[in-house]
Amino acid sequence: MSDILLYFSIFIIVVVVGVFLSGLHILREWERAPVLTLGRFMGIKGPGLVYVFPFISKMPTRISTRLQVYSFVTEQTLTKDNVPVDVDAVMYFMPADVQKSVLSVENYRAATEYAAQTTLREVVGQTVFDELLAEREKIGTIVRGIIDEKTESWGIKVTAVEVRDLKIPSSLQAAMSAQAQAERERRARVTLALAESQAAEKMVQAADQYKNNELAFQLRWMNMLYELGLRSNSSLVMIPSNIPTAGLSPLGLFDVKDLMAKGSKKKEQEEKGAQQ
Repeated sequence: MSDILLYFSIFIIVVVVGVFLSGLHILREWERAPVLTLGRFMGIKGPGLVYVFPFISKMPTRISTRLQVYSFVTEQTLTKDNVPVDVDAVMYFMPADVQKSVLSVENYRAATEYAAQTTLREVVGQTVFDELLAEREKIGTIVRGIIDEKTESWGIKVTAVEVRDLKIPSSLQAAMSAQAQAERERRARVTLALAESQAAEKMVQAADQYKNNELAFQLRWMNMLYELGLRSNSSLVMIPSNIPTAGLSPLGLFDVKDLMAKGSKKKEQEEKGAQQ
C-alpha cells in the first residue's frame, strides 16, 4: 500500500512540474507576444523568458518586430489614359505598435497586403502612362504615404514602396519602340541642321577674313591643294580652273591660270606644226 502511495505521489509531482513548466516560453529578441488571461488582454510580453499560467492564460500568437517584405503584382490595371499595365512592386513594413496590431485587426499582415494592392491600383488609375514610366520613385512615395495612413490605426509602419517593373502588351511595346525610333531620328536631324547652321556661320566669318586679306586667301588655297595631294593615292590630282593665284609673279612663281594658258598655247603650236 505504501508503494502505491509513493508511486502515486511521484506521478502527481511529475504532472504538477510538467504543468508548471508548460507555462514557460522563450521569446527571441525580435519577438513579442500578447498574453490573455481568462480571455482578457493582459499586456505584451517579451523578449526573453516569459511565464504564462497554464489553463487560465495563453499566448495566442507571436509577432515579429523586424522589417517585413511583401512583393505583389497588380494585373491589367488601367492608367488615367487607358493603357493596361501590370505593375510589379515591393512593400516594406513593420509592426510599430504591437498592441494595436493585435487588438485592432485580426491579421495585420493580410490586411496590410490587401491595402497595398488596392492603393497601388488607385494611384495607377490616377496617373498617365508616361508619368508612370518616368517617375517610378515618385509613384512609390505617393503609394507609401497612402498605405501608411491606412495602416496607422493598426499599428503598422510602412517604410517604403518601390515599383520594380512595368509590363505592357506586346502591341503597345511595338508602338512605343516605333515612337522612340522616330524621336531619335528627329533629334538626329535637328542636331545635323544645327551643326550645318553653325558651320555655315563660321564659313561666312572665314570668308569675311579672306575677303580683306588676299594673301591669306592664296595661302589657304595652296594648303588645300597640298592636302588633296596627301590624301590622293594616285599621281593625278584634279585642280579646278577657276582658282585664285597660287603665288606671286615677282617671286618667280606662276599663276595656275598662266600655266594652263601656256599649256594651251603650246598645244595649239604643236597642232599647227603637225598640220603644216
